[in-house]
Amino acid sequence: MPSAPPDSSPRSTPPATPAPAGGKPRWFASRAAVPGQVYGSPGQGSSTTISVVTTIVLFALWFLITNMGWIKPLFLPTPQAVWEKFIIAATEGVANSTLLQHTTTSLMRVFGAFLLSCVTAIPIGILMGTNRVMRGIFDPPIEFYRPLPPLAYLPLMIIWFGIGELSKTLLIFLAVFAPMAISARAGVRSVGIEQIHAAYTMGASKFQIISRVVLPAATPEILTGMRIGIGFGWTTLVAAEMIAANRGLGFMVLNAAQYLQSDTVIMGIVVIGLFAFGFDLLMRRIERILVPWKGKV
Repeated sequence: MPSAPPDSSPRSTPPATPAPAGGKPRWFASRAAVPGQVYGSPGQGSSTTISVVTTIVLFALWFLITNMGWIKPLFLPTPQAVWEKFIIAATEGVANSTLLQHTTTSLMRVFGAFLLSCVTAIPIGILMGTNRVMRGIFDPPIEFYRPLPPLAYLPLMIIWFGIGELSKTLLIFLAVFAPMAISARAGVRSVGIEQIHAAYTMGASKFQIISRVVLPAATPEILTGMRIGIGFGWTTLVAAEMIAANRGLGFMVLNAAQYLQSDTVIMGIVVIGLFAFGFDLLMRRIERILVPWKGKV
């Protein structure tokens, strides 16, 4: 019986590389999916370029609107006026102090309260997440005062602790403490029970469970709480420096507002915003170093 002739027709195989010039454009050519980019999570990718363009556009609009005279300088001064006020504040000073003195005083208050919160709120939050007795003790007072604005208990700070630095630092400390403690507790409670059971089956003690399973898993939430807490600290700074202060960025802004010096007010706001944004970028960098697995597992 004669055998069938071999199939000599060309096999249809997909091209290994995109078509060259003259054919289909390279950017329309099919290619292998890159994990995390083509089929990654929503919002994947860098937004740095967009942020830079947005900042430039906003600054250009500010320059255009103010220099065309569409808004009176009393309500929105020009960027040139704000820059001139910055130079004056840095050299001659405003409100009886130079910009460096105002900045140093405010930084000491904010970061003093922030460091105090780190050594108290984070351990308390961890205890609240790992011990029901501690949760029952600390949860009611924290949840009670957390929604209150700092101005609500500002008079009590003055009555209890006077008008010195202690009352200012404690006011900022209370604003920072609650979000940091709650974030630490939430991070501890978010640890998967499967991870804990797996560690127990391998002979881990309770201390090892907390130190090697719970804390690493809770670190992203703790760092997020630190970022949120320092943000509350900066927003409370102006309220804290209402307490008989004679130096500080918040005091400088409030003093300038009394005399309708809009350029000084905006200059102070910009300085506060730059310091807050710079610290937030630092915390993001620390987060990428300490928890490189975040968003990847």
